[in-house]
Amino acid sequence: MTPPVALVTRLDETAEIAWQQRLAAAMPGETLLRFSAMSPAQRDVADIAIVANPDPADLARLPRLRLVHSLWAGVERLMAELPPDAPPVVRLVDPELSRTMAEAVLAWTYYLQRDMPAYARQQREKQWRQRPYRPASGYHVGVLGLGELGAAACRALKQAGFPVAGWSRSAKALDGVHCHHGEVGLTTLLAGCDAVICLLPLTPQTRGLLNADRLARMKTGAALVNFARGPVVVADDLLAALDGGHLSHAVLDVFDTEPLPPQSPLWEHPAITVLPHVSAPTSPDSAAAVVAANIAVYRRSGLLPPVVDRDRGY
Repeated sequence: MTPPVALVTRLDETAEIAWQQRLAAAMPGETLLRFSAMSPAQRDVADIAIVANPDPADLARLPRLRLVHSLWAGVERLMAELPPDAPPVVRLVDPELSRTMAEAVLAWTYYLQRDMPAYARQQREKQWRQRPYRPASGYHVGVLGLGELGAAACRALKQAGFPVAGWSRSAKALDGVHCHHGEVGLTTLLAGCDAVICLLPLTPQTRGLLNADRLARMKTGAALVNFARGPVVVADDLLAALDGGHLSHAVLDVFDTEPLPPQSPLWEHPAITVLPHVSAPTSPDSAAAVVAANIAVYRRSGLLPPVVDRDRGY
């Protein structure tokens, strides 16, 4: 008899039940049980857990666990909380998530390229003034992070006519993209781009990456978009770069603390657009299909999907 699959989350009950229903529909051959509803005997034999920021103490109560599959693409919290001897972790790699993120990157790049922040300011000040048009072909965009999401964003930007540069920690190659890596490559990208889009995973190496020194290397008047994780950007250093006029605008969808506290100066800063972590929401239906397919392969062959590298954090 196939062991049950445990659904282990810190979601509220309504959200967890909704995920259970979608996942169960996507894998009818499995017995999917919410951890809170499992008997001790069921917990003793469960070998797969599907998780959404689970309590690590709950996972520890599944002694035969062989695979942990996250419902989210970002797994930095999960990896930080799990012990070193935890089972392999698979993060969500969903083509729909990549498409949605590419859509958001393109939308907000247009927002910056077409001077929407300036027009919003002019509206508040009741100014009727047309600004010079900048074609996409003359607006250079840099993408930090060339994984699944970054590669999809680069393709969308290229198709729209933007010159695109990309940066990753190790060397990569993408058609039509000027790829850089390492510290020298990061400096080159930052200095040459009108907008920088951050899509990096949060790891010990990327935490605080965009600090005062590196923000100062950006092109004067450039804009920053952070769709990665809040701690990749040092918020106080960003505020200083905006207040000093070195950077023109920042679009922020992620923050050190979420929801963003009401007292945060980011809310009312005239050169910041605040978004409530909406750039690439997980699609429950497509995510359930991806997770179900990965588990089906594991059941048939014993082969794991690509797992998170603990040293890299993704």
